Amino acid sequence: MAGAGVGKESLRAFLRTVHTVAVVGISPREDRPSHDVARYLQAQGIRVIPINPAVDAVLGEKAYPDLMALPETPDVVVVFRRPADVPPVAEAAIRRGARGLWLQLGIRSPAAEAAAAAAGLFVVADRCIKIEHARLIGS
Repeated sequence: MAGAGVGKESLRAFLRTVHTVAVVGISPREDRPSHDVARYLQAQGIRVIPINPAVDAVLGEKAYPDLMALPETPDVVVVFRRPADVPPVAEAAIRRGARGLWLQLGIRSPAAEAAAAAAGLFVVADRCIKIEHARLIGS
């Protein structure tokens, strides 16, 4: 399991393998952090799959109501939801076969993190994927 203290090299190695990201809780509003992070990831050549039942599309990509509705398995599930909403998202990420679960800044769910790690997912919590990608990979 990789929490807030995950090593720089293991995080860099993992991020280099990320090609598809499902963003749970993405907002269509450009001023929201989830939108900004997803736009950054797209600019880095990473495919973003929006997960938000209230919208049809975000950033030119079809949106899905939840992870189980996806036609493909993302490499990483990035979560922009309250900690109380994380356990079912983590369970869906496990069932879908995602390789990673990333809880954005301010989000921790110890039980969900432990379950995802026990299932073999690379888990990062309370860190921003945009910040870490820019710091470790950049363009």
